[in-house]
Amino acid sequence: MNEPFFQGHFPGAPVMPGVLVIEAMAQAGAVLLLSDIPDRASEAGLLHGDRRRRASAAPWFPATRFASTMDVMKLRARTCKMRGLAEVGGELVAEAEIMSALVER
Repeated sequence: MNEPFFQGHFPGAPVMPGVLVIEAMAQAGAVLLLSDIPDRASEAGLLHGDRRRRASAAPWFPATRFASTMDVMKLRARTCKMRGLAEVGGELVAEAEIMSALVER
């Protein structure tokens, strides 16, 4: 609740901003993408784009835990398309298709 984004998103009734939910899924996807790279120090996984974002009517309140799962849909040499789900208490709060790219550091 002490994070600055909760103060303005929505005053008096704070919820997790959707863009941060997508960011959390993208970071989980980067971990997944880099897990098979032998020399991870030389590579970075970057968000290349996202499509088909959806949020449910279930809000995500401060101080709640969420689980993010990422599944690889298509993997190429330097790009990856993944489907991500975010759940709070077993209830789906968001889903997205995320594209990531591997780049040299």
